Amino acid sequence: IADRFGARKIFTLALAIFTLASVFCGLSTNVDVFIAMRILQGIGGALMVPVGRLAVLRTTPKHQLIKAIATLTWPALVAPIIGPPLGGFITRYASWHWIFFINVPLGLIAIALSLRIIPNIREDEQRPFDLSGFVATSVAMVSLVAAMELLGDRQPLGWQTLALLALGLGCMLFALRHFRRTRWPMVRLDALKIPTFRVTMYGGSLFRASISAVPFLLPLLFQVGFGMDPFHSGLLVLAVFVGNLTIKPLTTPLIRWLGFRRLLLINGALNVLSLLACAFLTPQTPVWLIFVILYLGGVFRSIQFTGISTLAFADVPSAQMSYANTLFSTASQLAVGLGITLGAIGIRLGETFSEWFTL
Repeated sequence: IADRFGARKIFTLALAIFTLASVFCGLSTNVDVFIAMRILQGIGGALMVPVGRLAVLRTTPKHQLIKAIATLTWPALVAPIIGPPLGGFITRYASWHWIFFINVPLGLIAIALSLRIIPNIREDEQRPFDLSGFVATSVAMVSLVAAMELLGDRQPLGWQTLALLALGLGCMLFALRHFRRTRWPMVRLDALKIPTFRVTMYGGSLFRASISAVPFLLPLLFQVGFGMDPFHSGLLVLAVFVGNLTIKPLTTPLIRWLGFRRLLLINGALNVLSLLACAFLTPQTPVWLIFVILYLGGVFRSIQFTGISTLAFADVPSAQMSYANTLFSTASQLAVGLGITLGAIGIRLGETFSEWFTL
């Protein structure tokens, strides 16, 4: 869509959809309307992120790519961490409606800035719309996400989950075959032939899946397991954000000093250790020690995100940037959903084993 109509128009439209949907979410009087508006809000967000990244990637020289990606990854790192304490503060001292109304002034400012700053980049060659690829990909994504949601539910594995998994995988295989054969595919798979992009997309997806459940699990641990209220639980989770923030100025020098391979290997191992340390937290663990563990986890998380995102597009030529960006965004979203699902399944299995041992 951005290639056809221009990055500025689509990004501004995405901001407008997200802002308007936020207003209706706050004004919702029943669950059905609220869910519908959240879906609309998701559509705006799904357009916003890849189009914004594409505009940055296409206008940034290769020698400034590391710095640009380091800045670009801030929202993805900060939003899941700062969200819980901000949401807890708003619901405690105002009402849940203001979680959505706060997006209105921010959205209007963003719309004004996008109209002023973002170039209206588009492809000169107008390609026909790939309806078959779009339908197959959409059905595959929706089916797989719905199946992940059911897998994280407390109910045992049922035929609905298996049917959704079969439908999703079947449509995905059809889409991949279609993209390889048609002349004008919605997504070209040529970028997967680039070694750095292929490795970081697969490896980066595993990394995103492994850490995406952290902002979901930590508040549950602190509130349900340790008995904290939402506000203080959110403040403790802010330690991850502090780690993200303080290491950012050093991320680019670290990449230049150690190189991608060495940095990602060493830092990947440190990420695993920081996640493992969270498994040994108890209500008796000193608060300062919890803060240090989460702070270091935020540091390692930030470095890994920046390294993977930069390396993914380092060798991608400009002509393939749009397709590579689409593939990377799709894989990232599926990885996040898979990570949260695995976290929910882990909680369910933990409860089941606990009941068995109690008996």
